Amino acid sequence: MDVSVHGAIARGLRHRGVTVLTAQEDGTDQLDDPALLDRATALGFVLFTTDTDFLIEGARRQRAGEPFSGIVFAHQQQVPVGRCIDDLEVMGTLLDPPDMMNRVEYLPL
Repeated sequence: MDVSVHGAIARGLRHRGVTVLTAQEDGTDQLDDPALLDRATALGFVLFTTDTDFLIEGARRQRAGEPFSGIVFAHQQQVPVGRCIDDLEVMGTLLDPPDMMNRVEYLPL
């Protein structure tokens, strides 16, 4: 999870048994967006964010054919925390990491 994500989302997902790694926990909270997406890809994690800059980076990589592990975006003001938790849990249950390669998905589902 990017640094912009509300901490309650990570806590709620963990409570439901979903594996979560935040940029803060990984010590990567100071990385720029491309480097953070590279780190998520190296670890095999889809990156969840509320930062629109990642939408630009994802689109750039799609156009350039540069692989990345996937981005899930939710607008911070439009998607409630509980809905993010519900939707991310569904995605984590139904999709394997290869299903999200080079994709940008939006919440709510």
